[in-house]
Amino acid sequence: MTILSISLPQFQTFFLVFLRVGAILISAPLFGNKNMPVLFKAGLSIAISIVLFPILKLDNGPFLSGTVPFVIGVAGEIIMGIIIGLSVRLVFAGIQLAGQIIGFQMGFAIANVMDPVTSAQVPVLAQFNNLVAMLIFMATNAHHWFLRALAESFRLVPPLDFQFTNSLMEQLMSLACNMFIIAVKVGAPIMAVMLLTSVAFGLVARTVPQMHIFIVAMPVKIAIGLVFLGFSLPIFSLFLKQIFADFGTDIILLFKGM
Repeated sequence: MTILSISLPQFQTFFLVFLRVGAILISAPLFGNKNMPVLFKAGLSIAISIVLFPILKLDNGPFLSGTVPFVIGVAGEIIMGIIIGLSVRLVFAGIQLAGQIIGFQMGFAIANVMDPVTSAQVPVLAQFNNLVAMLIFMATNAHHWFLRALAESFRLVPPLDFQFTNSLMEQLMSLACNMFIIAVKVGAPIMAVMLLTSVAFGLVARTVPQMHIFIVAMPVKIAIGLVFLGFSLPIFSLFLKQIFADFGTDIILLFKGM
């Protein structure tokens, strides 16, 4: 009968791997959905950690005998996992921001729905963009890049080697700026159409002052916005595929800054 024997350094290393994996899954937009049971997230984190541990060959990792160094190492692994999940969440936040801007211009500013991921009220079009982005994220197998980047993180940044450097801060600021760039690029077609529509209604209001322009403009702008939103879906899909294709490279650059 074979008895499973695990040394204390091996258990410490596995625990650190589990903490990083768990922090990433909890903070990521797809796996961190609040509607998912906590038991499922914990089981998925343990399963991924068990699969990764023998592949990463970290069984001879450093052993920390002191309580304070071990607590600092645990905090570092959790922070690193949250940073990786945040980098993914910023992309989807930019897509939701585009929907919020478009909805505001179309007159959907007060039409909110409950977002199951954040448990907060978001505009209808923001939630629509988020759901489309999630579907494209899964359809293009971009989540495979996410899991590959998770395994690559242990090679570039082994357990207990996390450092919050200036380069990491610059990478995070770059991702935050990229969120607004994504929002403008995603919403640019509808924003341009809504601007031209507002200019057209301004000209009509000057030429036909008897028309109640505020009453007429609201349903017309909604109709025009929805029509051009449907026309822009192929461009939206191609743009998201390009973003998700470069997703793995952005995370690797983030690791190199740690």
